[in-house]
Amino acid sequence: MAAHKQLPGKFVWFELVTPDAKKAQAFYAAVLLWKTVPFPMGNSTYDMIQIGDTADTMIGGYAPPKNTDRSAHWISYVSVKDVDATAEAAAKNGGKVIEAPYEIPSVGRSARLADPQGAELCILKIAKGDPPDLPVRAGQFFWNELHTIDPVKALTFYEKVLGFSHRPMEGPDGTYHILSQAGVDRGGVTADLQKGMSPYWLPYVDVENPDAAVERATKFSARITVSPEDIPGIGRYAVLQDPTGATLAVMKPTPMDKKHTA
Repeated sequence: MAAHKQLPGKFVWFELVTPDAKKAQAFYAAVLLWKTVPFPMGNSTYDMIQIGDTADTMIGGYAPPKNTDRSAHWISYVSVKDVDATAEAAAKNGGKVIEAPYEIPSVGRSARLADPQGAELCILKIAKGDPPDLPVRAGQFFWNELHTIDPVKALTFYEKVLGFSHRPMEGPDGTYHILSQAGVDRGGVTADLQKGMSPYWLPYVDVENPDAAVERATKFSARITVSPEDIPGIGRYAVLQDPTGATLAVMKPTPMDKKHTA
């Protein structure tokens, strides 16, 4: 199989870290129609998330927590050209290396970082290159949003460490910052952070009907933190917390000539 080219700055994988993967898998199967596919990795098995029946529809996976003090959470993986150099740059620019660079057999090289405000993500260089940018399908992650106490410092950090450029977009709740690389929009940064919460990255999943997704989620014991609402010119979205405690957003984007792709 031919290798894909690398797309630095693209969020290429999303992992749910939870102590109760089975409960989460049942929830997402009912709400987002995700499939769970066990994948052998050495002496263990990793549960992959697929939105279809073939391996090319893999979008993420499930992992047990390494730190029992952390609640269930989603962690995003962003593509980089050099994992070791990026981890070093993060440390030099006020961030923290949570997990030092390591090899993932038959996959690539990764590390886990925290930015200066404490938001965590993983960096990843896939040995065979990144999945290409294609039109977004229902059930697929398509956006990633940083909620932080200091957008200005965060933007500086991600520009220096991950090479993101940014531009402001004014909205009813203040300035929203679009992150892009090589002309492609990959995510956003907002100061919309609930009191008492630590900064975090919020992944977005494309759905056909956010209201119906929320209705299903409620039936399966989710907590709805943002009820379905419209963002003019952007789409209709909601934010939910799954039964294991992890938070993500669902959205039906407004059809337009979008620069961001999955």
